[in-house]
Amino acid sequence: MTIEGRVFLKKGKDVSVRRFHPWVFSGAIEKTDGDVDDGGWVEIQDNAKKTLGFGHFQKGSIAVRILSFESAPPSKTFYEERISAALKARRTSGLPSPETNCFRIIHGEGDGLPGLIIDYYDGVAVIQSHSPGMHRDRSAIADALRKAWNEVTAVYYRSKGTLPGRLRDETADEYLFGNAPVPHPVIENGCRFFVNWEEGQKTGFFLDQRDNRKLLGAFCAGRNVLNTFAYTGGFSVYALKGGASLVHSVDASEPAIELTRRNLEANGFDPGTHACFAEDTFDFLKQRPNQYDVVILDPPAFAKHRDARHQAVRGYQRLNAEAMQVIRPGGILFTFSCSQVVDRQLFYDTIVAAGIHAGRNIRVLHHLSQPADHPVSLFHPEGEYLKGLVLLVE
Repeated sequence: MTIEGRVFLKKGKDVSVRRFHPWVFSGAIEKTDGDVDDGGWVEIQDNAKKTLGFGHFQKGSIAVRILSFESAPPSKTFYEERISAALKARRTSGLPSPETNCFRIIHGEGDGLPGLIIDYYDGVAVIQSHSPGMHRDRSAIADALRKAWNEVTAVYYRSKGTLPGRLRDETADEYLFGNAPVPHPVIENGCRFFVNWEEGQKTGFFLDQRDNRKLLGAFCAGRNVLNTFAYTGGFSVYALKGGASLVHSVDASEPAIELTRRNLEANGFDPGTHACFAEDTFDFLKQRPNQYDVVILDPPAFAKHRDARHQAVRGYQRLNAEAMQVIRPGGILFTFSCSQVVDRQLFYDTIVAAGIHAGRNIRVLHHLSQPADHPVSLFHPEGEYLKGLVLLVE
């Protein structure tokens, strides 16, 4: 790695770095030294010029994302070592397996690589950069990935929608190595899905709901199920696998609904037990009072920035209150938020407010989060973004 410059912290502003938090905010910096551009590697030093670590520099609120807390610069095999360590952690949790050949290899700060996401779909790795530094290092990352795991036969770079500023306009999504047709078949907990990383949301599939989808199946036998914001039907497939009598999938995207139908067919389900609706979820809920025994609410992030949090909370409250009205007495609500700026307590309080508004007696059965391949660093609690509750609605 070529270190382009140094960042010197103000006196007393090194506390969080010494506690291994991977972000340095712009207000903590006294000065910079060297010709440092967006995405360049920098050395971080305290006010006494002691080296605290190395990371990617970026103009903005988060000025440095720290990748190493060592006193020596990262070696040429840095990315390969980090990816290998992440793969070892996945194997510890049983991934991959004959029943599951798609999972997350790298989860940003949780794997010591802030700004980087790598998802794996049975031979194909999809890289997503959230910082200029990871964007600049994308070729090195792809090479390291192939060296760390020879099961990778193709690497697709999907970052046009996640990079900041001008990089978003200048970047093209492309294969960095190999090629693969889409939609691409994968297996998750024995269920079959088709993934389109070129046109779908995120990297093509919401891998973070794997454990929660499996749990859902235990509540669905003989029940009518509504899956809202269904995307490509992940929860719908598990509901039918769990013995649901009827499943309705709702998503505003017609292409997503078409892929939902294909996923249901791939798992051999009777079309008569399932119906798909390319509609707005809020509009759909108003038309179906008291019709379902199980409802899934897995909306996109209502707030991606702190200044939008209040509006997001109002949206979550309204959505959950309306969903509680379509659930029959004794029914189950799986409700989620993936907004990082809405923390677990705020989400819980919002659902409480929705329950009061709905006037139903509600009990919490499960608190849900993201799976083991989406780890959260103990020193970076912000990495816990997925929050969920399983509620008994009486």
